[in-house]
Amino acid sequence: MQSEANRLEVTAANTDEGYRILSVGCGKQESRPSVVRLDISADVDPDVVWDLGKFPYPFSNASFDVIECFDVIEHLHEIPPTMEEFHRILKPGGILKITTPHFSCANSYIDPTHRWHLSYFTFDYFCDGHELSYYSKARFTIQYRFLMFQGGRFNRSLVSRLANRFPKSYENRWAWIFPAWYLYFELTSIVEVN
Repeated sequence: MQSEANRLEVTAANTDEGYRILSVGCGKQESRPSVVRLDISADVDPDVVWDLGKFPYPFSNASFDVIECFDVIEHLHEIPPTMEEFHRILKPGGILKITTPHFSCANSYIDPTHRWHLSYFTFDYFCDGHELSYYSKARFTIQYRFLMFQGGRFNRSLVSRLANRFPKSYENRWAWIFPAWYLYFELTSIVEVN
């Protein structure tokens, strides 16, 4: 299995013409080949200035192979329409990478701009088979998800291993005793079947 640090990196090794990455809420991220940097603030000099609460986004259908949404989704006004826009602009089989504070993390509540406190299971709602998936037409499969912990070896190894092996038990019983730091997801866009 890849290390977590390697999973978060998107290399520019794939420079095939047409391979595109959208970095949502890019902040002061430097320009990279094949990457379109999008942010609401013109002060960070993104490639595209856009408010993610305004739909549709200024991109054609199936424009991107990868969308990076690192520490952004918890700030948005609405998650379902955002996921639908991400699905629209991702190519079929494209990857959506998301990081967000776990609901048990103090930072999830300290930051006054956070609107949502998310769970290991939040994005199941956008997958076939979930009992409430009818609330959105966006369809993804979860390829990978991981609860990250900070602190000493105990949290990073034992607690992390148990929490990721038994996430429902962890969130229902242990999250407030051993709070997680953040969540990492990789979702694959699938074509909606009518």
